[in-house]
Amino acid sequence: MTTPSQTAQPTYIWQHPGWPTLVFDAGAVAHDLTVAHLQMGRVLGLLDAIGLTDAQEIARELWVQEAIATAAIEGEQLDLTAVRSSVAHRLGLADASTRDRHVDGLVAVMQDATSGYQAVLDSDRLCRWQSALFPGGTSGLHRIAVGRYRDHTDPMQIVSGRQGHEVVHYTAPASDKVAADMVKFLAWFEATRPTSNAAPDLNGLARAALAHLWFESIHPFEDGNGRLGRAIVDLALAQAVGAPARLLGMSRQLLAVRAAYYDALNRAQSGGLDVTPWVQWFVQAFTQGCIQSQAVVKQALDKARFRQRATSLAVNERQSKVLNRLLEAGSSELGGGFLGGMTAEKYSQITGTSKATATRDLSELLRHGLLKVEGVGKATRYAVNVEGWHQPTTS
Repeated sequence: MTTPSQTAQPTYIWQHPGWPTLVFDAGAVAHDLTVAHLQMGRVLGLLDAIGLTDAQEIARELWVQEAIATAAIEGEQLDLTAVRSSVAHRLGLADASTRDRHVDGLVAVMQDATSGYQAVLDSDRLCRWQSALFPGGTSGLHRIAVGRYRDHTDPMQIVSGRQGHEVVHYTAPASDKVAADMVKFLAWFEATRPTSNAAPDLNGLARAALAHLWFESIHPFEDGNGRLGRAIVDLALAQAVGAPARLLGMSRQLLAVRAAYYDALNRAQSGGLDVTPWVQWFVQAFTQGCIQSQAVVKQALDKARFRQRATSLAVNERQSKVLNRLLEAGSSELGGGFLGGMTAEKYSQITGTSKATATRDLSELLRHGLLKVEGVGKATRYAVNVEGWHQPTTS
């Protein structure tokens, strides 16, 4: 005689008898992988075409964007200045790092995942990553277990909605199963690394997709699983190209499509062991991320050419400072832009000079073709004159 629990269909992926053997249809994903590798090649090709200084600037900016994005996916807003400071320190461009330990911990994890792509991913390394995310052992005001897998008896659930009306999207394996599940995951991750002699014929992008889904399905830590899962993606991508691959980070793209990301992950975790749709979605998202990275590289090239023009015209120190501020704001199409445009008043505040001097400096930059202008009188607004850039001119 069978009981209802014996005949019930699995609700989550880890409840299937074959777990954790994830499979996908390589033929169904082949075209998406071809397109993804083409776009990845274009990113790497663009990077090879620029100088070392510009490449370092791009790497720094993308690292900053990735750090902010991976935290934002979890609803956490990081201080931009603190992230820039921490990244600059990690790249050897600044002596001191930020005093924000949470920011510095996240940046340290991201650095270890990419620069340390040749090192083995084991439980100790993962636990150190998780500890770095929560200095002091707290998440917000709550004390959590850090530096070890979760061991609480309550279900580990992904929920949304206000208190009393929560919706459970996913329930992870019980805490007493985590250690055994992680042993299998980490053994697979090492066995499938591209440099392993025993590695199966597994595409590197598909491997990153499987690794992310598998890790998130176990949800081994009390907190930080999303950020750690995306760090594992960064590690897998770096291993796939055989070099630190910050230009290929996924967090910026996943943030841009956060609702679709969570939906695709939830469908995979609530389905069977054939995860072809998830791999397809992941690879397509990676492709879009590569296209956005190409835009970032192009913007960096635009900045370099613009600075060369400004240098050849011998702009003064005040003008150079303001031009750099405008360049750092970037193009509004890439999420930046100098809100409200540059005005004589803002110029005066930034440079500490009189409004009359600010007006003369701006007029000179306009004559040189380094700035463009909109409006007249008090409505006059200036923007950096880079072809294809669109600065927002309303505050």
